[in-house]
Amino acid sequence: MTMYATVDSPLGELLLVGEETADGGIALASLSLPGQKGAAVVGDGWVHAPDAFADVAAQLREYFEGRLTRFDIVYADGAGTDFQRRVWAALDTVPYGETVSYGQIAERVGASGAGVRAVGTAIGRNPLLVVRPCHRVIGADGALRGYAAGVERKERLLGLEGALAVR
Repeated sequence: MTMYATVDSPLGELLLVGEETADGGIALASLSLPGQKGAAVVGDGWVHAPDAFADVAAQLREYFEGRLTRFDIVYADGAGTDFQRRVWAALDTVPYGETVSYGQIAERVGASGAGVRAVGTAIGRNPLLVVRPCHRVIGADGALRGYAAGVERKERLLGLEGALAVR
């Protein structure tokens, strides 16, 4: 059963989508922002279940208040290709308040040369914005490039984490 909830944030209303786990918990399948490329849209038969997402919502509030630096969330399995999942796993290793380049992520997953472009595409398809920190990946020259929810939101997240000065 697909469940969803919305959570207010400084970036706009977040849409959380998940699947119930065998133990009655929730596995987060998607976290998207308004206007995001490829954002989830509430589907027929989805169940509005804000209580199921209470822990995720609490962690997000703490993160936006600057009191949480690492999420402890169960993610749903199955999304993405094997390559995308490897890239997304590499994103999970980038510490709060730090940035890495697309090339560094490519090295971590064994993609070289033209593989950097494939890494960028995989990062752009990350279904778990904010909690899987694709916003921490920047250009080799330090430029903020691509973010499915807009570069200005990427800049705000990095500013919140102290990874760059917010303009």
